[in-house]
Amino acid sequence: MAVAIGAGLRWASRTQFFASGFVFATWGVHIPTVKGHYGVDEAQLGFAMLAAGFGALAGLSRAGRWIGHFGARGTARVCGTVYALLIAGLIAMPGYGALLALLAVFGIATSVFDVAINTEAAKLESLDGGTLMSGMHGMFSLGGMAGAVTGGAALAAGMEPQTHLMWVAAVTALAVLLASQNMLPRAATTSASSVADEFNLPHGALVILGVLAALGLIAEGAIYDWSVLYLQQDLGSPQGEAALAYASFSAAMAAARFGGDAMRARFAPAVLLRGSAVLAAAAMALVLVARQPWLALLGFAGVGIGFANVVPILFSAAARVPGVDPARGIAAVSAAAYLGFMAGPPVIGFVARVSSLGLALWLVVGFAVALAASARRVDAPRN
Repeated sequence: MAVAIGAGLRWASRTQFFASGFVFATWGVHIPTVKGHYGVDEAQLGFAMLAAGFGALAGLSRAGRWIGHFGARGTARVCGTVYALLIAGLIAMPGYGALLALLAVFGIATSVFDVAINTEAAKLESLDGGTLMSGMHGMFSLGGMAGAVTGGAALAAGMEPQTHLMWVAAVTALAVLLASQNMLPRAATTSASSVADEFNLPHGALVILGVLAALGLIAEGAIYDWSVLYLQQDLGSPQGEAALAYASFSAAMAAARFGGDAMRARFAPAVLLRGSAVLAAAAMALVLVARQPWLALLGFAGVGIGFANVVPILFSAAARVPGVDPARGIAAVSAAAYLGFMAGPPVIGFVARVSSLGLALWLVVGFAVALAASARRVDAPRN
């Protein structure tokens, strides 16, 4: 039976998603900074992203158990704070090897934080009896837009990159700590099964959801990690302006996610996924064919709209699989998604090294087409 949930609970969850997106956008904005600071090429940059991906998988292997023991609230408080503070170390490491270590820990923190806040959102959605997940993910995208715009503005104004990173770390860590005080109590997001069960890769109905999530996150991760560098390196935009690639993608994704709950209520999941993926493929093709910065920004916005509701649909579905604890379901599908998220950017980097970044980004079109072709599987029976 649905029960009313207070505005404080909603806004605590929204704040966590916003902070997560803000920190992630800051990483995206500073990828060219990291590349120049450590003197690495695209392949080495891709390997650094791979380190974060492996860390994410390590975190996901324990996320369900930790949330089962500490609750979403306690887990989000610790991992979200660590995630925020680590961004200050991006260009403060003594060398490339230390950067890899930092990014591995960064991956652990962000993946566990991600599962914790999605578990909280799924519980709120269950209590409310409506659709809330797309709106929560809209806050992540809004945070991404804000992080990209403020980051680009700070760099354009001449702020030192390290100063910017330290400000972001301090402000977002504080936001996470304050928001966590208003999350659901520990008992609401824990269960005996969460503590007793060991982590398992997706199985049964979760396999289908995991494959679809991997397809979506492969492409989405490539945009997060390479769009700014593409505008700067291939289209000749200054870094401050190039940050608008991430901003346009995130802003459009946020807008689509805020309308996504209504869309999810109106359309079947497979129909919404298919149409979204086709739009993403067409918009990414526009980015690469036009080769004009202003058209690329429009294209990235279209890609953001296209990928906006992939994760909310699939995470909500994972939280409702019969006989599976919500945190376990989200963690299992997240594991598959992070495999895609981990594989996509490094693959783009390695292909870019032997060809060009523009050519490598055509893979995003291919990933979106594959998602569209597979979308019907989201309506497969879940028992």
